[in-house]
Amino acid sequence: MAPSPPTDESVLEKFGYRQELHRSMGRYASFAAGFSFISVLTTVFQFFGLGFSFGGPAFFWTWPLVLTGQLMVALCFAELAARYPISGAIYQWSSRLGNATFGWFAGWIMVLGQVVVIAAAALALQVVLPAIWPGFQLIGTDPSPVSADGAANAALFGVLLLAATTVVNLLDNKIMARINVIGVTAEIIGAVLIVVLLLTHADREPTITFETGLPGSAFAALLVAAFAASYVLIGFDSAGELSEETRKPSAVAPRTIITALGAAGLLACLIVFAALMAAPSLTDGRLATEGLSYVLTSTLGDGVGKLLLADVVVAICVATLAIQTSATRMLFSMARDGVVPFAAQLARVSPRTGMPTGPALVTGLLAALIVAINFVSPDAFLAIGTTCIVALYIAYAMVTGPLLWQRLRGSWPGGAPAGVDENGKPLFSLGRWGLAVNVLAVVYGVGMAVNLAWPRVEVYAPASGQWYFQWFTVLFLAAAVGAGLLYRWSAGKKRAAQLTRVGEVALTDAANA
Repeated sequence: MAPSPPTDESVLEKFGYRQELHRSMGRYASFAAGFSFISVLTTVFQFFGLGFSFGGPAFFWTWPLVLTGQLMVALCFAELAARYPISGAIYQWSSRLGNATFGWFAGWIMVLGQVVVIAAAALALQVVLPAIWPGFQLIGTDPSPVSADGAANAALFGVLLLAATTVVNLLDNKIMARINVIGVTAEIIGAVLIVVLLLTHADREPTITFETGLPGSAFAALLVAAFAASYVLIGFDSAGELSEETRKPSAVAPRTIITALGAAGLLACLIVFAALMAAPSLTDGRLATEGLSYVLTSTLGDGVGKLLLADVVVAICVATLAIQTSATRMLFSMARDGVVPFAAQLARVSPRTGMPTGPALVTGLLAALIVAINFVSPDAFLAIGTTCIVALYIAYAMVTGPLLWQRLRGSWPGGAPAGVDENGKPLFSLGRWGLAVNVLAVVYGVGMAVNLAWPRVEVYAPASGQWYFQWFTVLFLAAAVGAGLLYRWSAGKKRAAQLTRVGEVALTDAANA
């Protein structure tokens, strides 16, 4: 006799949680959560210039390579999303595959990384707004995000955007999901139009993508050029983060995780390819400094180009909203387990809106503080961008690594544990391919994290040469781990003291009885 399909609430109760967040998201809204976090228009426009400046036209090939590596990670996540449909996915999965301490550090690094991603996404407005209208350059005259004027202007718009997304994250989750869906639909339409229009204006052969155009080691250059694709193709796990707000999450989340990454990755590859084919010049330096905004306005004309750039602005705003939403769910999930500072306050959910208001305010404020670093130096742009990527890659590896260990020790023989989803169908499983996919996911994730964190002065401090920007990622991660250890130690001492007091009271009561 086939087992009866579980209900959404019964799955959550099995893990010891009650339904507090409002469960109102369907399949497309779940897809939109992952796609809007990735947000190809936001991130491709933000980091195209960086990739091209280091790798030349050949940096195109870093995109399918990174997409393939991330697909291995996403397939592992899909198996876990089917079996553990809980908010705070990375924290929850790592805790159950490893142990509570290991899972806590995965969640701690992930939530800090997500906060930095929020800041990085908000800074992306500077890449687009001045290209639409010079009047958006409110500070100074140089709109380049790596100039002092551009960095300060980016910080100003970033703080304003974060204020808006924080307000939306305090509203009903139906409003948040509706904004996501509308924004993602507009982004997909805009991305397809960009690809089609640029390809119709292409005047180069595809073989141009095999040229680096740079002296020295092409391999080393492409390792740096891979930063662009690595930054873009993250966040697909957001469909898992919002599982407690998704109807039939065990059936929906695994497929939307893979679909969001696949669709975003394909569109990103096509946009980069089409831009290289249609750019007015590959040698005048503007492609490395102005990026895709230069290609659109120069190739398609101001009218069409700026209309498409306006669509990119929408994508940036929706991406910032989606990333902040994902971070609030991670922080809420950890607070609900009582494992972060001020857990009682951060675990509260508004009965009216179904939204965790405390995490929304905290993530918005912390992201705004990080954005403010841009006022200090233009080098902060790359430091912030790279730091958030590395943090997420490490957190991802803290899931795929323990999962691989479980497979090797035989806890998942022949594939993931069996079961049925809410539709009564078998849970998503990689079957006999699980071990091979998992190995590739771990090797790729660890290798890319090392590549991204390597302190190259020409990447992280090209303007100032300051050592603290060169080592910003390493210092941030060290500080994050150090702060985590300090908190765990102090929390442990506090719990031990409480247990001692309880024991003393019990002994006193027994003696007086």
